Amino acid sequence: EPEFIKSTVILHSGWHSKAETKQHDRKAIRRYIIEVLNLRIVSPDSYQFPPYNFFLFVVLRMTKSASSTESEVQVGSMPLSLDKELLASKSAKVAALIQENSNADLYYLLHDIPVDSETFDLVARFCHGCAVQMSTENIVPLICLSFYLGMDENHCNNNLLSKAVTFFEQTVLPSWNEIIKALRSSEKSLQQTMQIGLFDACLQAMIAKASDNPRHLGEPIVSTDKGDDRPNAKRRLFALDWQEDLTTLSLQLYEPIIYTMKQHEIPPTYISASIYRYAKKWIFHCNNGRETMSIYKRKSQRNVIETLEKLLPHGRELLPCTLLFEMLRCAINLEASSVCRNGFEIRIGKQLDQAKVKDLLILPRGYAKEVQYDIECIRRILKVFYSNYDSSDASGFITVAELMEEFLAEVACDMDLMIDSFISLAEMSMAAAIGTKRNSDGIYRVIDIYFEKHAYLTEKEKEQVCKVLDFRKMSPEACEHAAKNERLPVRAVVQVLFMAQLQMRETLARTAYDDDKSEKEEKEEDEVRMEMEKMSIKVKELEKDCREMKQEITNGCIRQRVNKGKVSLWSEMKRKFGCMTSMGDFHCPAKKKKGHPKCGIHHNSWVSHLDDNACQ
Repeated sequence: EPEFIKSTVILHSGWHSKAETKQHDRKAIRRYIIEVLNLRIVSPDSYQFPPYNFFLFVVLRMTKSASSTESEVQVGSMPLSLDKELLASKSAKVAALIQENSNADLYYLLHDIPVDSETFDLVARFCHGCAVQMSTENIVPLICLSFYLGMDENHCNNNLLSKAVTFFEQTVLPSWNEIIKALRSSEKSLQQTMQIGLFDACLQAMIAKASDNPRHLGEPIVSTDKGDDRPNAKRRLFALDWQEDLTTLSLQLYEPIIYTMKQHEIPPTYISASIYRYAKKWIFHCNNGRETMSIYKRKSQRNVIETLEKLLPHGRELLPCTLLFEMLRCAINLEASSVCRNGFEIRIGKQLDQAKVKDLLILPRGYAKEVQYDIECIRRILKVFYSNYDSSDASGFITVAELMEEFLAEVACDMDLMIDSFISLAEMSMAAAIGTKRNSDGIYRVIDIYFEKHAYLTEKEKEQVCKVLDFRKMSPEACEHAAKNERLPVRAVVQVLFMAQLQMRETLARTAYDDDKSEKEEKEEDEVRMEMEKMSIKVKELEKDCREMKQEITNGCIRQRVNKGKVSLWSEMKRKFGCMTSMGDFHCPAKKKKGHPKCGIHHNSWVSHLDDNACQ
């Protein structure tokens, strides 16, 4: 109660009775204690008090001292009293100020550094010789304040700064969890934390730990067969220790940490998973509705999604395609920059063959009651997919073509889908099927669904829609169904019948051609077979003659001539080889010259000699 507070202040101030206190002093004390303790009066009978130990300390600091060295120091919005000589004995900064001017006012001593009352409480306790309870949550602000006041070993032995730094090195840096807790407590004094090197020390320790075990960033996100995108639940279920997550840090701390980890080649799957979880925590869960979101919150979330897009590694299958679409929708709803949206579209396009139909249901920015779909966004994603697909396997093209047909069938049931939007989507679906040797049955089915759900379309509008359909690629079953479909325009039915007739003609001509070709091929095969048989017979005869000739040569020379009318074996061989010319015909000069001029050898005797040698 107010009277209890006032009497407590009077008791600790050395005033032993209310009679010694003036009326204006009572009001000042009451107003002062409410301001210092930040008591918010909810009702005349209710107050909100801070912890008792801090309350007692502030009351003790407010005691009216007879010493002339007592001075007030503003800590945030609170003026607190402290002995200048005690503070100067530990602080080089305060000692320098008092040396210049013994009556120096320390009220604005801490105006250059953000300090909370709890941290200044620790400094005051240390100056008064009390024990300082250091913890992971208060160590970083304590180091910043003691460094600012110059409470180092050069000014005083066993000073506060060295004790705090020792605690930081021995307790905080060896543990991942303690580093995260310490960084969370440094967000109010982030600039001082970076200037004196505390953040760099934490960052280097985190990089070393993440290099040894990347799971400090969290488990990678995998896409299951059921369509759920979640981390490895079994490993997290049986984890023995609670793992502090980077996503609990502010963006000012999270951005440089992730950026440095990318430079040190931490596996991108872990970095990507951490970035998605950060977006899920700070954007998806906080976005309760577009209309009720404040301008400040909207701007803050836009900054978050744009920063995360810059940090997200480029690569295929680092995140499931569904999660990338979720981040893209968030960027569109928050009206992020075109660079941010294009970055997500490029990542999606590289793995579009892994997307699902519901992922493509993207609403454009600033949509009205009539729901339309961001056709240009889908077109850009398709363009990225076809320009980056470098696999020799065509299964990716087939998957995307099927995906576009399923997507078109999904949106065809939308009563608010305008005809121009449907035609654009149908054209993209047809373009996706180019080179996959797919028929047009899927597009025909989608058009039939659209006509069924939009029965108000005129004949001219239906003809405009049917221009997308390639009747030449329709199967006979689809043509038969289309010829009896009353929802199709008359011109489309005529084209279907005409194409069906052409297909029938082509089929008959192809059948006749195949029959003629088969007969001709059979005839040619018979002729070749006969020639081969003849050749085989001749080869066998030649083999037989060669064996006989070899036998004659082996047995000796044939010296006797064959009787008149009987052809020798040698003559028969020359006849079969076409060599009927006599031996002398190949030596025409020998016929002209009957004998050798020197030796006088007659030509006939020389030929007979050659014949005898050949026979031998």
